[in-house]
Amino acid sequence: MSSIGERLLEERDRLGLSQSDLAVSGLVTMRSQRNYEKGDRFPDAAYLSAIASVGADVRYIVTGQRDGPAPETLSADERELLALFRAAPLAVKAAAIGALQGGSSKAQKSQKQTSISIGTNHGQVVKGGAVFNGPIGVGATINKKS
Repeated sequence: MSSIGERLLEERDRLGLSQSDLAVSGLVTMRSQRNYEKGDRFPDAAYLSAIASVGADVRYIVTGQRDGPAPETLSADERELLALFRAAPLAVKAAAIGALQGGSSKAQKSQKQTSISIGTNHGQVVKGGAVFNGPIGVGATINKKS
């Protein structure tokens, strides 16, 4: 059976992170990260909790057992999106979710399309399931397509 250090290294590779990246995520020094991976030291609960937030399978690292299939590996852009989403205020999170839902092919097929032109001199157009909280402005027109 592999050691905690070997499984930690395996998880870091699965996540596509450098030692430095995982050390920063785990709130430890590079030296501590190297020692964990070499098996010279064991990570503490605070470190394991912190790396779980970036997708590390802590149960696997500690026990060598997974709760099912291996977690999906996130691409660099997916990790960036997740980090930005987690740091965003609630209103921004709601807008991001709405934009993604409105942009999905499933949502586009199931929703009646709404086209909103804001300030005809500016040529701004929003299509899809847009939600506006507040005034749209003078001269706004809403055209619904069936």
